Amino acid sequence: MFLFPLPMTPVLKWAGGKSQLLPAIKSLLPTQYEHYYEPFIGGAAVLLSIVPQRATINDINSQLVNLYRQLQNSPEDIIEYVNAMDAVNCDKDYYLGMRERYNHKIASQKLDLECAALMIWINKHCFNGLYRVNSKGLFNVPYNNKTKGKSIDEENIRAIGAYLKKAGVKITCSDFEEACQDVKQNDFVYFDSPYVPESKTADFTAYAKDGFGMAEHERLAQLFKKLDRIGAKLMLSNNDVDLVRELYYDYKFTHLDVKRMINCDATKRVGKEVIITNY
Repeated sequence: MFLFPLPMTPVLKWAGGKSQLLPAIKSLLPTQYEHYYEPFIGGAAVLLSIVPQRATINDINSQLVNLYRQLQNSPEDIIEYVNAMDAVNCDKDYYLGMRERYNHKIASQKLDLECAALMIWINKHCFNGLYRVNSKGLFNVPYNNKTKGKSIDEENIRAIGAYLKKAGVKITCSDFEEACQDVKQNDFVYFDSPYVPESKTADFTAYAKDGFGMAEHERLAQLFKKLDRIGAKLMLSNNDVDLVRELYYDYKFTHLDVKRMINCDATKRVGKEVIITNY
């Protein structure tokens, strides 16, 4: 394990982020493993908490993957870009202008330092920290009326960059099955895929805007079983619903009550989740 003066925290507020589940996740970690894999990295709360010495992280979101690659290679430049954005008091017009700039990067597939810095800055100035795109893949979350304040903790950015570089963390952008193609016996894989909807009447088509629907959940369960057979150590988190219990009935379940941090309806900010392991 790498040691840093301060604990590292995610640079983004991310739907499904695991900060509140960290105590439970850490209590269930395997005592030993060779290589850490996280095929759905999201906000990276787990990675930054357990700081494995050998790791491969992945996500299908190319902007998110670009962010971690830029943090790994150029944390000081990220800091400079974001602080320059923070130097201007933010009003609605300024926010919309920065959002348009970010969307131009997305549309032109220009994954660079500025794109990563814009992603961080916009995350701090958009409504409720949502990351949502329209059918064209363009970011469309409105302004949160935050006019001033720092969008980053510089020392946290530096620590994350130092860890990603020192550990030589491999960062990929691919389907989750491809991200796990090199997993071997005694490696540890943590799966935090998009969740199965809580409601039995939820529409998987609407849920699967990112392409993660029923077929993908079934494919993930098959991958879990395949990796189990080769002797990998596996952990998966999801909503505690019938489909999840059916897909993973052979494995060990830890049931948890959670708060939903990203929901405009305060009455829906509670839920039940499960952590599933094969050990």
